[in-house]
Amino acid sequence: MAKGNSQLKSGSKTWSDVLHTHGEAFAAGVSGLLIVLAWLGESRLGAISVLLYLAAYVIGGVAKAKEGVLALVKERKLDVNLLMLLAAAGAAGIGYWAEGALLIFIFALSGALEEYSQQRSRRDLSALLSLKPETARILVNGEERVVSIDELSVGDSVLVKPGEQIPADGTVIRGASEVNQATITGESVPVEKNKGMEVFAGTMNGTGSLLIRVDRREEESTFSKILRLVREAEQQAPPSQGKIDRLEGIYVKVVLVVTGLLLLLPPVLLGWSWGDTVYRAMVFMVVASPCAVVASIMPAVLSAMSQGARKGLLFKGGAYVQTLSEIQVVAFDKTGTLTRGELAVTDLIPLEGIDEGRLLQEAATMESLSEHPLARAIVSEAEERGIAFRQPERFESKTGWGVKAEWDGQVRRLGKPAWLLPEGMWTDPLKRLEAEGKTVVCLADESGPMGLIALKDTIRPEAKEAVEQLKKLGVTPVMLTGDRSWTAEAIARQAGIEQVRAELLPEEKVKAIRELEKTYGPTVMVGDGVNDAPALAGATVGIAMGAAGSDVALETARVVLMNDDLNKVAEAIALGKRTWKIIRQNLIFALGVIALLITANFIQGIPLPLGVVGHEGSTLLVILNGLRLLK
Repeated sequence: MAKGNSQLKSGSKTWSDVLHTHGEAFAAGVSGLLIVLAWLGESRLGAISVLLYLAAYVIGGVAKAKEGVLALVKERKLDVNLLMLLAAAGAAGIGYWAEGALLIFIFALSGALEEYSQQRSRRDLSALLSLKPETARILVNGEERVVSIDELSVGDSVLVKPGEQIPADGTVIRGASEVNQATITGESVPVEKNKGMEVFAGTMNGTGSLLIRVDRREEESTFSKILRLVREAEQQAPPSQGKIDRLEGIYVKVVLVVTGLLLLLPPVLLGWSWGDTVYRAMVFMVVASPCAVVASIMPAVLSAMSQGARKGLLFKGGAYVQTLSEIQVVAFDKTGTLTRGELAVTDLIPLEGIDEGRLLQEAATMESLSEHPLARAIVSEAEERGIAFRQPERFESKTGWGVKAEWDGQVRRLGKPAWLLPEGMWTDPLKRLEAEGKTVVCLADESGPMGLIALKDTIRPEAKEAVEQLKKLGVTPVMLTGDRSWTAEAIARQAGIEQVRAELLPEEKVKAIRELEKTYGPTVMVGDGVNDAPALAGATVGIAMGAAGSDVALETARVVLMNDDLNKVAEAIALGKRTWKIIRQNLIFALGVIALLITANFIQGIPLPLGVVGHEGSTLLVILNGLRLLK
């Protein structure tokens, strides 16, 4: 029985867990029930109804009273919680127990709603991390052994069976399967994984078995990076919330001073009765409280962060949600951001008498011993076409020019056309290929040139659409890159970007960001590499590519695209604009209600119940309006 009393039947949550999660809502509900019972029994229960109201005060107001006292003691700050409790106590002091209790109830209910929005945000952010792996099955001399993920080392071979979590970031070395990467990238459809492909810790394996080589230790994994980002995000508040918080203490003091003046001056100057004076002063304290103003911002911002997390947009703090609403220009890095960051063979131009297959076979044989990105692209193309090649007998790198190799008694060279082509040969094809932003290499044997191979870092398929979405939002897209001008301009044309600044060093990118901010206004920088980090830090908001981004870029950026989808840049800005629109609506509505109620109270006086419902009702409405962003 003891165990049954301390633990809920449904799952492993204890009563204390439930109270911690739903305590404010539970207290508000009990407070409301006591108010109804007291109100229904006023004529029969007499003094007992007052005790019921008093219990409603205590149960409904204890959480807010604790917050108010802590703020007063620790921060020496008078906040809205103390103001509302004073107003409720004042109502009770002049015999309006029901009105004071109703004020406490609605105030507690609005607090419960605000807490719900915060918990919902934390829950959605933590959903990215909900499948934290604890153990791994490693292969040692062909035998399986289960170890803690903390014991994994780079290079270990990990076996992942169907339906199991992948315990570490790594590369598939054997097997094939579909992996659900939603916890990391936000992708709703499982991704096919086979030999040579990267996998992430915390993702879920499908129906196949995978043997994975560990590439990063647990603390360096993508999973751990996200965890750190989430913790940072939960601690940040938008600038507008900071201003409201700073003004809150001053505003509360002003309300208390005015309330004191209302208690002292009207009987002397206007001849009001003491009862009427106290009543109007209590009404003023209720309607002038800035509850709705304070609640206008954070529920909306937290809801936006929650919505973003579900779509693969990770904000490091609420400040950046609001800042994105003001963005006028987005600057993109080229390599690894607008493009995939990997070269691919696009053109094979063999000399007469040599076919494409032989040209590619000879080039792949030469490059089979090289780790250069260009070499990997040529070898990969040959493998995809099913062209067999071997390793050369001798291999030599010619720094700045290309490579030289020998097999079957023949010497071949592969490198820059200027090194291998006679002057004036293939001038037109070379100009055309280079104008298209392609890197061109020439293959030659002892007899002379055999053909040209063109390679290009291919543009991301969504890049053009992402740029168009930004233009529709009135945002100017720009490219900032360290690559050569003709390559940058070719990629920019494909993406639909008119402004290009090329051949920039990292510090020059920072200078370009500052110039853009001066010309246009608040600027976003989108990048993935170490060389982008200064610009990411210098921009109004830095956005990093989550999957392909370097550690430095991820640490420096303020927003992370978890699945590297460039369309999310426009979505982030649109979400920021929508959030700020709702915040403006809330602030205008909240301030308007306060002004209306204060004016009505001074002109002809309003009933305390109407003041309570009008003021606290506006607080509930602004919170509910902010929660719309969860959809």
